[in-house]
Amino acid sequence: MKTKISGVELRRIAMPLVAPFRTSFGVETSRDVLLVRVVTADGEGWGECGAMSEPRYCSEYVDGAQNVLRSFLIPALLGAGAKDGVDAQEVGRILDPFTGHRMAKAALETAVLDAQLRTTGESFGGYLGAARDRVPCGVSVGIMDTVPQLLDAVDRYVTEGYVRIKLKIEPGWDIEPVRAVRERFGDDLLLQVDANAAYTLTDAQHLAKLDAFDLLLIEQPLANDDMVQHAQLGKVMRTPICLDESIESAAHAAAAISLGACSIINVKPGRVGGYLEARRIHDLARAHGIPVWCGGMLETGIGRAANVALAALPGFTLPGDTSGSHRYFATDITEPFVLDDGHLDVPTGPGLGVAPLPDLLKEVTTSTEWIEL
Repeated sequence: MKTKISGVELRRIAMPLVAPFRTSFGVETSRDVLLVRVVTADGEGWGECGAMSEPRYCSEYVDGAQNVLRSFLIPALLGAGAKDGVDAQEVGRILDPFTGHRMAKAALETAVLDAQLRTTGESFGGYLGAARDRVPCGVSVGIMDTVPQLLDAVDRYVTEGYVRIKLKIEPGWDIEPVRAVRERFGDDLLLQVDANAAYTLTDAQHLAKLDAFDLLLIEQPLANDDMVQHAQLGKVMRTPICLDESIESAAHAAAAISLGACSIINVKPGRVGGYLEARRIHDLARAHGIPVWCGGMLETGIGRAANVALAALPGFTLPGDTSGSHRYFATDITEPFVLDDGHLDVPTGPGLGVAPLPDLLKEVTTSTEWIEL
């Protein structure tokens, strides 16, 4: 179905985190979030850009995302749909001539798809092919100052009902914290680690010590752009290797699978250019027997709704980073996502099934920008 777009709003909001979130590439204390609102003749749709304030997780950052949307992506989309409108399936093709900027593209495509589905009355999960009405949830635990502090945090999340714990690691904060968590919470706890590319292949023997802790996986231990060395590391470690930052498209996923660089894939829709490409990666991985799970970028309820819908597809067999709203924010901009027996419900309303609450949105908005043809 083609949607006639009259204009696009770029809205920046400031979302303080309930606690600092530390990884191997930095510390986040708040999220400077870019929201995209597409306005059509029939209504509107929302998308959320996963880019962070600085280009540390990847090359994208929120100011750059807003600029490329304003200067190139939105004008191209509005121009292409000026006469007959545009279908969400066409957005990727329209934006493809512009190299990279996948998070910006993903936000725009999501907003178009949300608007389109709200018009037809179909849910995001239904459109993508969700096979469940709720998904199991894991939680990502940042690097702490001390092991006792880490144990307290993990205990809190286990008590809340999260079914899987992910520990961020880096050189100097790996073996001992993982050992302490495993010894404290036992072998039944689903436990994995995430290095965010903090190691090199020279650390292989050190990383192999993690094999003793029966982890679900080790996520992105080596450089983003080196699948070959991940394949070599896989010959040294028994712990399954999961790729995150290395996978930016279905083509990258195919290459990783053929090289034996990973046995699990973390699918982050923003990183791969949107939910339609995320579904292609899911389909590819499922055909090859590769489990996938849905990663997170500290999203508000807008991005979380879409992630939960994606995580309900049949190939997402491992719990994702689809935590409840209060894991990150004291107050979300949508109705909060609340954990129930370790799960979140998949929204069933039209489109994303959620929308920003006007008063809360106004309170956290720092700027708005309107773009039309």
